[in-house]
Parts: sequence; structure tokens; C-alpha cells
Amino acid sequence: MQKNKQLCTAIMTVGMLLMTACGSSSDEAGAIQNSNINSSNEVTAEKGNNNDNAETDINEKNESNEIEDTSTNEPAEEKEKESTSLKEKYRQELDDTKKEAEGLEATDSSTYALKKVENDRWELWDELLNEIYGVLEEQLSAEEMSQLREEQRNWIKFRDDSALEASLKFKGGTQEHLEYVAVLANLTEKRCYELVMDFMK
Repeated sequence: MQKNKQLCTAIMTVGMLLMTACGSSSDEAGAIQNSNINSSNEVTAEKGNNNDNAETDINEKNESNEIEDTSTNEPAEEKEKESTSLKEKYRQELDDTKKEAEGLEATDSSTYALKKVENDRWELWDELLNEIYGVLEEQLSAEEMSQLREEQRNWIKFRDDSALEASLKFKGGTQEHLEYVAVLANLTEKRCYELVMDFMK
């Protein structure tokens, strides 16, 4: 709950900054926008008058066709459906992120461009990992979450140590950082799949 408050505060702060920055636009742009809105409203009003009768007929038909749901679903069943759909949602998110990561291409063959691609790939997976972890914090019991938290700390140490070890093959060379970030990205991708498949309900 505390994270949600912090996230909401951060979003509101960014929104206020954007509103302040956008508020200094010229009066001319505002006048053009108001003119466009007024003409749009006039067109909408004309269309609205023509469609009022049709909408009334449709609404009357919909009201007569509505059937009251009298099924007695237990809350546990609803929670299971919600969890299943949430797990499916994140399985789809994993697939989408994988496609997006595979679509990243270097602008040229320079080490800098290759590093950028690997770094962008790692950021994609790291962002998704944090999102998945947040969902698990809400889904798991306190005991399960405590166990996962400890496992996650161990995994982070493993990830960082593995990336460092792999990069040492290129110590002092231009490929050192590239290898480090590539291993981070690969292990983070794998961890995302593990968390969704093994822990998400």
C-alpha cells in the first residue's frame, strides 16, 4: 500500500510538472485549440440530435434483454479466475517483451551501439521483473513473500556475480561492459519467466 502511495505521489508530481511546462504555451495556440473544440462541439451536437432517437431505441432493447445473474459464485472461485487471468496476462506480457527485445537492433556495428541495445534489452526485462515482483507482493501470503524476498536477494547476488564473471573474460577490452549487460539481460529475462510460472497464482 505504501508503494502505491509513493507511486501515486510520483505520478502526480510529474503530471504537475508537465502541466506547468505546458501552461506556458502561447495564447495563439490556445485560441486555435479553443476554435477547434468549438467547431467539433457544433458537429457533435448536430450528429447527436440525429442519433438521439436511434440511441433511445437501442437502450430500450438492451434494457429489455438484460437478465439478472442469479448464480452463486463463491469468492474463492472468483479469486481463482482473477488469478488465472492475471497469470495469463503476465505470460502474454512476457511474450510481448521477448518480441520487443528481439526487435531491438543496433544502429551500426560499433561497440557503443551494441552496448546500447543490450542495455535497452536489460532495462525492458528489469522493468517487467519489478512489475511482476509488485504483483507477487499483493498475491502471496506474508510468509511466502518473506521466502521470495530472501530468494530474490540471493538471485540478485547470483545475477551480478555471474555477469561480472562473464565480463572478466574481456577485462580491459571494449567487450567487457557489453558482456556484463548481456548476461544481466539474459538472467533477468529467465527470472521473469520463473517468477510468473512458479510463483504467480
